[in-house]
Amino acid sequence: MGLAGLAAFWWLTRPVTAPPHVAAALAGLDSNPQRGALVFHASGCASCHAAPGATGEARLVLAGGRRFPSPFGSFVAPNISPHPEHGIGSWSLTDLYNALKHGTTPDGTHHYPAFPYTTYQRIRLQDVADLYAFLQTLPPSDAASLPHDLPFPFSFRRGIGLWKRLYLRPGWVVNGSLSHEEARGRYLVEALGHCGECHTPRDSLGGLDTARWLAGAPNPAGKGRIPNITPAVLDWSQADIAYYLETGFTPDYDSAGGEMAEVVENLSHLPKSDLMAIAAYLKRVPPMPDPPGKP
Repeated sequence: MGLAGLAAFWWLTRPVTAPPHVAAALAGLDSNPQRGALVFHASGCASCHAAPGATGEARLVLAGGRRFPSPFGSFVAPNISPHPEHGIGSWSLTDLYNALKHGTTPDGTHHYPAFPYTTYQRIRLQDVADLYAFLQTLPPSDAASLPHDLPFPFSFRRGIGLWKRLYLRPGWVVNGSLSHEEARGRYLVEALGHCGECHTPRDSLGGLDTARWLAGAPNPAGKGRIPNITPAVLDWSQADIAYYLETGFTPDYDSAGGEMAEVVENLSHLPKSDLMAIAAYLKRVPPMPDPPGKP
């Protein structure tokens, strides 16, 4: 690669951070940790960063260490407790915004998209400020973050800059005239809840195939399939969906298991109006039938 090509690659793959006017806007916000707790639960932070199987108050110890196998290698959730050395206690509010919005670390490198900033990029400034305030109230952990286990070339973080140019797209997936309730549900699903990260199929580079939004996908761990939750398959009523998200019980008296049980644990902290909003949004998602021969 010539010098000109190397320079172009370095420019195209540069990590993006908040411009000065956004950093100033963040600094001017009044934050509220009680509101931040709802953002925390809606965003499912504990599902990845708490110890597997943790319950109750233990889910608020965000020591990391959970491994996530994928076709690209194994990712390990980092410590995001407020510990100043091993966690994110030394991060500024702008640092958190850069991570959520741009997938950029405080030292100017790329986060891997196993951290779902492709979803979080839609988060509102006020919610970032409130989440930051809540995270500061959590117990610190001195557990060191473990490195990811990735083969080359996936271990080369700079290349993530090209991936972001392909897949870090602003805007909503579901557009059109939505009611206030449906728009709230869209925000909870497409900006905070990152439902699409599991329920939407991916292409060969790991990008979400938004043309089949929420239409189900292979489990990245290689076990089974994550279900289609579009109206073509999920024919539950709005009330049934909201009740499932609150309790984990289906209309057929079955119950949520595996990863979904943790999602229900998170969402049970939200007001019922938010669960109804998520359900209303799911009823508006374009229906996508399962592909022929789906296992």
